[in-house]
Amino acid sequence: MPITLTIPEGLLSAEAEAEAFAGLTDALLEVSELTGNPFMTANVVGSIHTLPKGRVLAGGKPVDAAFVELKLPLVALATPEAKQAFIEKATSVVEKAAGGRLRREHIWSNIVYAPEGGWGIAGDSYDSAGLGQAIAASAAA
Repeated sequence: MPITLTIPEGLLSAEAEAEAFAGLTDALLEVSELTGNPFMTANVVGSIHTLPKGRVLAGGKPVDAAFVELKLPLVALATPEAKQAFIEKATSVVEKAAGGRLRREHIWSNIVYAPEGGWGIAGDSYDSAGLGQAIAASAAA
């Protein structure tokens, strides 16, 4: 379940970047009620994109901002409440990692979904049922 955090250079230290990504991972697992599930935990992946100062924009102008994008299979975070919970937690995680150097209103998040059967892990394509089975099998192990 890829998470992409995009920020301008200098906004977060390397330590704060690691803290932010760990917090985003924990937020997804918590909201999904899958904290501790080995299959799900191993498959929360992602990247931190650090762009040169002046290349992160809001309102057409350079700004210190952060963008959190979460890509999921259709079955994940399906309810409005789950989406809202992730977005709230993600915003708080990034705001805390920035240590006062980022205004909350300059943190944007979005959630995008892969089409049914379009989720690939280790060369295998998963549909919703198959992904659910893999998660359940991991929990039972």
